[in-house]
Amino acid sequence: MTFLPQQVIARKRDGHVLSSDEIAAFVRGATDGSWADYQLSAMLMAIFVRGMTTVETVALTDAMMKSGVVADLSSVKAPKVDKHSTGGVGDKISIHLAPMIAACGVAVPMISGRGLGHTGGTLDKLEAIPGFRVGLSLEEYRERVERVGCALIGQTKDLAPADKKLYALRDVTATVECLPLICASIMCKKLAEGIDALVLDVKFGGGAFMKKKEDARALAQAMVDIGNAMGKPTRALLTAMDQPLGRAVGNALEVAECVECLKGNGPADLMEVTYALGAEMLCLAKVAKDAKDGETRLREVVANGAALKKFYEIVAAQGGGDLDAMPRAKFLKEVRATTGGYVQSVDAMTVALAALRLGAGRVKAEDAVDHAVGFTALVKIGERVAAGDVLAVVHANDEAKLAAAQAEIAKAVVIGDAEVLPVQLVDSVVG
Repeated sequence: MTFLPQQVIARKRDGHVLSSDEIAAFVRGATDGSWADYQLSAMLMAIFVRGMTTVETVALTDAMMKSGVVADLSSVKAPKVDKHSTGGVGDKISIHLAPMIAACGVAVPMISGRGLGHTGGTLDKLEAIPGFRVGLSLEEYRERVERVGCALIGQTKDLAPADKKLYALRDVTATVECLPLICASIMCKKLAEGIDALVLDVKFGGGAFMKKKEDARALAQAMVDIGNAMGKPTRALLTAMDQPLGRAVGNALEVAECVECLKGNGPADLMEVTYALGAEMLCLAKVAKDAKDGETRLREVVANGAALKKFYEIVAAQGGGDLDAMPRAKFLKEVRATTGGYVQSVDAMTVALAALRLGAGRVKAEDAVDHAVGFTALVKIGERVAAGDVLAVVHANDEAKLAAAQAEIAKAVVIGDAEVLPVQLVDSVVG
């Protein structure tokens, strides 16, 4: 049956539940150009205003996933589990978690994105490694997952092309903040990877996309429902993002911190979230009987060096070279405390925007990224500092930007007399 665009738009505008065939017609129109941009935009606004049922959202996700190639990883005999984060400041977990999971015998097919705005992108961080190729073909991707147990690549033009078209329109039609559209956009790409199961890190707080915990929970539940409905066991963790994760922000600096994590020297907050996510991945892969067993296995592969070895295997398999040759900033400057006390807060958004202005991120998709700049040695909430102690180290390639970043970090860190307990980052599990 042929559906005219205006008929489908009108039905959603009037609050009707669309059939899977009507939704497929909309997605097909986005993919092959048979729907004009103004019709697609009208449909997006109708969905934004009227919403979608879970059944509709699953149908939308399925149609978007099938708008392109779905990776065939049937030749990979190990269980295949991925992890996705909704993004935060200093969130580099994928880079060290993937080899940890692979070292436990679970394949990790991971297709990631680039940073835009205040959140950093896994691909940008990986490209700080000299020679590292994120633009593998799907066949190269399959071969690396089968041979090494992991591949970390960017979205190819063949995967979920409808999403690329619809996201560009959402960006300019004020329809980004729509739960069904957000869920379908995320899940269609993750489910096209060829995975067996998925763990989601849904962040909330000042440095997250979702500021309120209840909104993050709604997003987590919706994505878990979609994954499970499409036959892929899915679980989500709600994690706090009010201060940067770990002590480094900036591409090469975060990769270096990931290596320290794999050597057993990772910051406590970063490893707390890493182990929680990894344990759930191993449970869904059925190689761990529960989360405690999963964490024990992850700690073992870090302690015996297997995870670090796997990381270097992944880097080599994707053309990466010497990590010591990652770019380094010309100027390093310590930001010191002017008074003593306890760290009350470290504003994640202020730190992120300061890193963005240094050049660590991009405002527009076409902006170049300076892989060397950012911050290290960031203090954490609850730590005691004396006057003159280092709050962070700024890494910059421009002296004027260096001075501005120092001022921003000084503003981001609040020190007071009251003792503060360290923040518990893992709030709850959904699914």
